[in-house]
Formats: sequence, structure tokens, C-alpha cells
Amino acid sequence: MEEFFSQTIASKYNYWCYIVLMMIGLYAMVGKRNMIKKIVGMNIFQTAIILFYVSLGVKRDATLPILEHHGHEGGDAGGHAAAQGAHDTLHAVPGATPDAVPDAVSGAAHATGPEALDHAAGAADAAHHVAINAADYINPLPHVLMLTAIVVSVATLGVALALALRVHRRYGTLDETEILESLRQ
Repeated sequence: MEEFFSQTIASKYNYWCYIVLMMIGLYAMVGKRNMIKKIVGMNIFQTAIILFYVSLGVKRDATLPILEHHGHEGGDAGGHAAAQGAHDTLHAVPGATPDAVPDAVSGAAHATGPEALDHAAGAADAAHHVAINAADYINPLPHVLMLTAIVVSVATLGVALALALRVHRRYGTLDETEILESLRQ
């Protein structure tokens, strides 16, 4: 029983928090009669969903998916930049032999123009295929989508509060039952 609790409930405490927040928001939207309380409940519900999706994008011991790319320029400077890029890339590859680095760099440094770019790009592509492991990086998509959801949530809250203000000016109350009674008359 203790093992079940620790593995199922305690290890997933953040999901339980989201469920509780969603239920509080749902209860406020369905169970309350005051329009402001319903709007606050809707906002709590939206916040719980946003927190849930952000937590799905979290990965322990991972880093941001920002990869440095060495630019290439034309002419002799391009050959030199390509050689430096190939040198840096090959040094970043785990298990690369020191003999392979000078060969790739000297070939890129002596070439100019498109030949230098092709040679350096080939060396860089080979090194990148070995060096990049997708499991080491965080997926930014859930976080980016939730930034959009936050903007939509704030806009929805603003429109809902503006409508509640108009309803209060027209009917003199924000109670749902009183508004429905005055509409029936």
C-alpha cells in the first residue's frame, strides 16, 4: 500500500494539483450563480490546463535546443571560416581522432569559394549527425503554444468582465437567477 501511494500519488503530485484546480474551476463555473465567480472559475480552469501542458514539456537534465551554427562567407574569408567551423565541429564530436581534424581543416582552409563550403559542410554534417542527440534537448513547442493560450486566456477574461459590467448596468445585478427572472417578465 505504501509503495502504491509513493509511486502513484506522491510521484505525480503536480498532476493531482492540476486536477484539483480544474475541479475547483469547473465547480465555480457550474455551481455558482454569480457571474464574476463563474468568470473567475473559468480563469482557474484555463490556468490549470496551461500548467498541465507546460509540465508536459519539462524534461529533467535537458538543455535548451539552441545549436550554434558557424556562418560561411565568400572568397578567402569563406574558406577560413569554413575551416574554423569544421575544426570546431570536429572537436565537439566525442570519439573524434586528432588525425581526422587536421585533414578536414587543411582541406577546407586551402580551398576557396564553393569548394570550401562543400568540404566544410560535409565535415560539419558528418559531425552533427554524430553529436546531436534529441533526448538531450527540451521540446519548446508546448511552452510556445501555452504562451499563445495565456494571451487568449487574458483576452477571454477581459471580454467576459466587460460583458459582466454591461449585464450589471442593464439588470442591476450579477446573480444568474435574478437576471433570468427579469428576462422572463
